[in-house]
Amino acid sequence: MITRTRLCQAAPQRLRYRFRDNSILVHRQSYSDAPINKAQGPADLSAKTTVVNHCQWHEGWLFADSVFPIQIAKWDFRHYIGLLREESLLEIIGHRLEHIQTQGFKITSLEPYKKDGGVFIRFIYKTSDPENALKSIEHELSEAVVKHGGLPSWLGFNKGNIWMVKGTPWREDLDRYASPIVSVAFDGPDIQEQSLYELFRPFGRIQRLTVPGPVPVGTPRSTTITFSRLHSATIARNVLHGFCYTPVEGSGKTLLRTAYQRPVQAHAIRDWMSSHPKITLPLLVFLLGTLTYTVFDPIRSLMVQGKMLDWFDYREFRLYKWLRTNAFDLLAPASNHTPVPVGLANSVVWRERKEAVSAIKTYLSDFPTTIEFIHGPQGSGKTRLLETVLKDSGRKAMIIDCRALQNTTSDSQIVASLAAQTGYWPVFTFLNSVNNLIDLASVGLIGQKVGLNSSLDDQLRQILAIVGTALKGVNSSHLNATKRQIHKRERERSEKENQEYIWAKIERGVWHDGRLDCVAGNGIMSELGVGDEPMLVSDESSAPSSGSVEEKFSFGETPKRQSSQEEMEAVRSLPIVVIRNYAVKVGSNRVELLNVLAQWAAILAENQVAHVIVMSDNRENAKYLAKALPSKPLSLIALSDADSRSSISFVRQKLRDADIDVDLTSNQIVYVERLGGRSSDLESLVHQIRNGQPVEDAVENIISRGVAELRKSAFGDDVDDAKSLLWTREQAWTVLKLLSGRNEVPYHDVLVEFPFKGDETPLRSMEHAELISIGTHEGRPSMIRPGKPVLKWVFQRLVNDPIFRATQEISLNEKVIAAAEKTVKSCEEELITISSIASRTRLPWWQFGCGDIHGTSVRSKHLAEKLASSAKKIAVLEKKNLELKRVLAKGDP
Repeated sequence: MITRTRLCQAAPQRLRYRFRDNSILVHRQSYSDAPINKAQGPADLSAKTTVVNHCQWHEGWLFADSVFPIQIAKWDFRHYIGLLREESLLEIIGHRLEHIQTQGFKITSLEPYKKDGGVFIRFIYKTSDPENALKSIEHELSEAVVKHGGLPSWLGFNKGNIWMVKGTPWREDLDRYASPIVSVAFDGPDIQEQSLYELFRPFGRIQRLTVPGPVPVGTPRSTTITFSRLHSATIARNVLHGFCYTPVEGSGKTLLRTAYQRPVQAHAIRDWMSSHPKITLPLLVFLLGTLTYTVFDPIRSLMVQGKMLDWFDYREFRLYKWLRTNAFDLLAPASNHTPVPVGLANSVVWRERKEAVSAIKTYLSDFPTTIEFIHGPQGSGKTRLLETVLKDSGRKAMIIDCRALQNTTSDSQIVASLAAQTGYWPVFTFLNSVNNLIDLASVGLIGQKVGLNSSLDDQLRQILAIVGTALKGVNSSHLNATKRQIHKRERERSEKENQEYIWAKIERGVWHDGRLDCVAGNGIMSELGVGDEPMLVSDESSAPSSGSVEEKFSFGETPKRQSSQEEMEAVRSLPIVVIRNYAVKVGSNRVELLNVLAQWAAILAENQVAHVIVMSDNRENAKYLAKALPSKPLSLIALSDADSRSSISFVRQKLRDADIDVDLTSNQIVYVERLGGRSSDLESLVHQIRNGQPVEDAVENIISRGVAELRKSAFGDDVDDAKSLLWTREQAWTVLKLLSGRNEVPYHDVLVEFPFKGDETPLRSMEHAELISIGTHEGRPSMIRPGKPVLKWVFQRLVNDPIFRATQEISLNEKVIAAAEKTVKSCEEELITISSIASRTRLPWWQFGCGDIHGTSVRSKHLAEKLASSAKKIAVLEKKNLELKRVLAKGDP
C-alpha cells in the first residue's frame, strides 16, 4: 500500500476518482505548489525514489497533450469550454490508463495544465532497473493509447497522445502563453546543434534552430527552436523542461530550461514602422482610404437615402400615424377656424406667378437636361412659390442652404453643415486637424507631405459624390416600388375586365364552360371530362347583338398603357435637389463653394440623376452655373415684386386668415403701397396689424426701422466700420440721393461720374448687399433701382434728415474739392511748361502774325478753361460747405 498522507498533502481543491480499489487525486490548480527537486543524478531527473512498506518504489510523470484547448492569450474564450468538460475528460483518461500493470504501474494523481492544453499524470512503479522499466511502461502506454485511437480531447474526438516527462513539471500561471518558438537556456556547457535537433525532433517538425550567440557575463547562453505547429512546441516545453542532458563524450551535464518566446517581440512592429516612414506612411494612407471606400462610403450612401426617404422620421412610422389618428387628434381641442383653401388664395394673390409655376411644373414633368435657375430679390416669394409646387407634386426634395454654409467660420464647419443638410454620416471633421499635424510631421521625417490633408474643394466634392450615388439609389428604389404598384393595378384591372367580359358573354348567351358537361353528365363528354367545343363566331352571330364584346374590352392596350405609365413614373421617381440662397456673402471669399455646387448640379442634370433647382437673389450668380454647364442654356425664371393690386389682396387675405376683418381705407391703401410687393415687408405689416397697431403706424415703423438698418449697412457705425465696407460713404450717398427722387437712374450715367469713375465693383457690392438692384437689357446692365420698394421711402427719409445730409454732403464736397484742386494744380504746371516752350522758340520775321504754328495756344486755351471751371467749382462747393456747417451748428430742431 501507498502512504495516503504523502499523496494527500497537496492543495485542498482536488477531486478523488476511484478506479478498482485505488484512489486518484485530481488537482484543480493551474500551477504547481510542490517544490522543485534538485537533480542528483541521471535517475533522479526522470523519477523520484520512494520506499513504501520496505519496498523500493519509484515515482514518475507523464504528459497527455491535446486534452484541453491551448490558450494563446488571456482573451481566448476556448479555455472556458475546456472547463465544462474537465471532469469527464479526466475520468476517461484515468479509465484508459488504469489497466496498465507493467512494473506495478499505478496512477497517483492527475494534474490538469489547461494553459498548455495537457494533463500531468503522476504515477509510481516498482522495479530495480528504472531506465528499462520506464521504457517498457512508455511502450505499454503508447499501445494502449493507439488501441483507443488516442486520448480524449475537448473537441469530442480522440486526438491526443501521452509522453514520458524527462525533466521536471512546471505548472505556472504567469501571463506567458504558448508559442511555436521555444527558447532553450543552457545551465552548463552548450549542446551541439545536431544533438539538440535529435532531442527535440520527436515532438514535431522543426522549422528553424538558431545557434547560441554571445551574451553578457553571468547570463546563460540560449537558443531558439521554431516548430511548425504550436502543439509540438507545448509538448517539447513540458516534457524537456528541467532535463539534465549528458553528452556521449561525458564532457559535463547541462540542465535545460525551456520557455516560450513570442513570434513577434514587443514593439518590434512599432520600431520597424518608425524606422521606415517612407514605406509605412503611404501604406497607412492607402489603408485608411481603402477603409473609407469599403466601409464608410456605403454607410454614408445609405444614410443619405434614409434622409431622402424619411426612414428615420418618426412622423412617417405607421405606429405614430395610427396613434395620431386614434389618440392625439381625438384629444386635441377642436378648432372653429375654417382655413381658406390654398389654391383659392393663390389664385387671387399670386396671379403674376402663374407663368413661373407653369415653367417649374414643365421642368419637373420631363427628364432633366439643364438646371432651373429662379432669381429675384429677397422677399419676392421664391421659397414660398417653390414649396407650393413641391407640395402639390408630392415628391421628395433635398434642400441645401448656401447661406447656412457661408455663415460658418472654418472649413470643418462647412463640411459638417453640408453633411448635416444632406444626411451624410458618419463624418469625421476632427481629422482635418490631425491630418495637418501628420503632414507637418512627415515633412520633417521624409521631406515631403504624405497627402492626408485635402483641400476644402476636395472634401466637398467627396461628400457630394456620395450624395449623388445615394440619389441614384433613391431613384431606383422609388422606381421599383412604383413599378410594383403599376403591375399590381394592371393585374387587378385585367382581372376585373376579364370578369366583365365573361359576364357580358353570359348575358348574351354565347358563353359556354365545358366543365358543366362533366357535372351534368351530357353524353360522352361526361366520361372524357374535357367539355364541348368552344362557341364560334358563327354561333355568336345568331345571338341577340348589342355590339361585339371584344370591341368593348381593349385587351391589347394593356402593355401600351403599362409602358406609358412606367415612363411617367420614371420621371416622377427622380429626386429633386433645391439649392437655396445661391450667392456669395458680402465680404466672403467662399466662391469655391459655389463652383463646387455648380459642377455637382451640372453632373446631376446631365446624367439625369435628379431635377436641380437653384434659387438666388441675383441673376449674376447664374454665371457659375453657366460655366459648369457650357453646352446647354439655363432655364431662367425671374420673379419680381408683386404689383400694388396683388399686394393689397395679399394683406387682406392674410388678415382674413387671422380672423381680422379690416376694411382698408384709401389713405391706408396709400400707406400699404409704399411697401410695394415685397412679401417679407407685407408679412411684417400683417404681423404688426395683428398685434393691434394701425396700418399707418405699422408702415411708419417699417420705414423707420429701415432707416436705422440702412444707416448701419450702407455707411457704418463709425470710421473703422466704414473701412470694412466694399464701397465708400461718398459712393453710397451719391446713389442714395439719386434714387430718393427717382424710381430708377441709368447705370452708366452713375458709373462714369464721380465718385465711381468707371469702377463697377462698388455698385455690384451694393447690389449683393440688397441696397440696390441692377436691371439688365439684352444682357447688359441698364438701370439702377432701390433694392426693394420700401427703400425708396427710406432713402427719402434719410436724405431729408438735415444733419445726416449735411455731414454726407460736406464729406462728398471735400472729396470733389480735393479732386478739383488736383486738377487746378496739374493745369497750372502744364501751362507753365507750355509758356517756357513758347519763350524758347523764336520765329523768323516773316512768320509773325501767321498764328501759332506749334499748336500750343489751343492746348493753353483748353487748360485755361479747365482751370477756370475747376476753380469755379471749388468756390461753389466751399460756399456750400459753409452753409452746411451752419446747419450742423444749429443742431437738431
